[in-house]
Amino acid sequence: MNTTPIYDPEKDIKLPYKYTPRWYQIPFFKALEMGYKRFDLVWHRRAGKDISIVNATSTAMGMGKLLKYGGIGTYYYFFPTFAQGKKVIWDGMTKEGIRFLDFIPEKLRYKTWNDEMKIRLTNGSLFQIIGTDNFDAIMGTNPIWCVFSEYALQNPKAWEYIRPILTENNGIAIFPYTPRGRNHAYNLHITAEDNPERWFSEVLNIDYTKAITKEAVEQERKDGMSEELAQQEFYCSFMRGIEGSIYGKQIYKAREEGRIKSIPLDDATPVHTAWDIGVTDFTSIIFFQQFPGEYHIIDFYENQGEGVQHYAKVLQDKGYTYGNYYGPHDLKSKSWTNEGLPTIQVAKQYNIHFQIVPRMSKADLPEAGRNLISKCYFNKDKPEVLVLVNHLENFTKVYSRAMGCYMNTYKHDEHSHAGTAWGYFGVSQKSQEIYNPNRMFEEEDNIQKHCSKYSGL
Repeated sequence: MNTTPIYDPEKDIKLPYKYTPRWYQIPFFKALEMGYKRFDLVWHRRAGKDISIVNATSTAMGMGKLLKYGGIGTYYYFFPTFAQGKKVIWDGMTKEGIRFLDFIPEKLRYKTWNDEMKIRLTNGSLFQIIGTDNFDAIMGTNPIWCVFSEYALQNPKAWEYIRPILTENNGIAIFPYTPRGRNHAYNLHITAEDNPERWFSEVLNIDYTKAITKEAVEQERKDGMSEELAQQEFYCSFMRGIEGSIYGKQIYKAREEGRIKSIPLDDATPVHTAWDIGVTDFTSIIFFQQFPGEYHIIDFYENQGEGVQHYAKVLQDKGYTYGNYYGPHDLKSKSWTNEGLPTIQVAKQYNIHFQIVPRMSKADLPEAGRNLISKCYFNKDKPEVLVLVNHLENFTKVYSRAMGCYMNTYKHDEHSHAGTAWGYFGVSQKSQEIYNPNRMFEEEDNIQKHCSKYSGL
């Protein structure tokens, strides 16, 4: 890359603005100039991922007519959450005190929307920060440039949605991240390495960049950082699991044993479902087929703010032949629906006949799910199943800072709904005494009795 900024005489602006790339960041810019459209940037902690890519984005938006890449269009900068994007880019600063937004010069800006974290440029280009925890906001749009910052922590469904758009318009996708075990980001890394004619892929660790000294890493170890975490953060190791992960080791083993693979649907075998329900929270549904000694995870669905009718239509549209519907004890609650009836009654109207699994504590529920994974095969050809796998890897225990350890209960976050549904799946296969509420629920006392009977198994 020519490190001399590009000058636009019409605007009297030089880009990149207030930025000179470090020597090890230059190959990324060169790859842009060479015409690459896909970028797998596995860089260590504090290597300058976002500062490099924000400047590349600013340059592409503002000087696209003078470059071989970029141009007038929509530029999305994705983070795992909207809040993280606000913290890192919108409100963030470099160690020198330069605001990240200052890399987009005022002369280039036409209008800024702080609430939506969106900037319209004078040439018509649009820059926006988006959280992939709510990527529905981009439905129907046509971006030409998408950055997936910390992709290892993101919802991979966003990329599944964006990919055909960028393929059609010959747009650019950039994935900067530090590894988080062998999850969807690892799969993307393997894809990038296997397709060097289309993907620019590089792994930058501190031995190569020297941006962080080994003495600094050693001090981190002395201050309590585990060796596994040090290998991940500073040496870009994909071998480490996620700290506090409940199912991480089991999912890692599933990968090593080749149990995340292409799995055809067996039309002669019924599809069972395991549910965790929510109103403001997510409802998660796991679709599986049972065979002697093993289970095939063929599909997954999650949504929020919807009632029984919505999920009944989802099941109908998928076109499977259904068997059992396993769900939690709170299916008998009125809170999930607006019809004024318990959910299990409303569900019957849509031919969904739930079987309620025994109530278990938040400490015991994950254990049932953990024991089941060794018997499971996951269909990698279904993006929704890979989303489920990502949720299971990131389903973690609560960490107590006061006690300095993980507690024996799970953390309630965007991954816990799928993790809980998996727990119900495990309980449903473990228990031989699941009862059918359609047969028994007229006697509320009986339901309470049966739930308490199995409490704490």
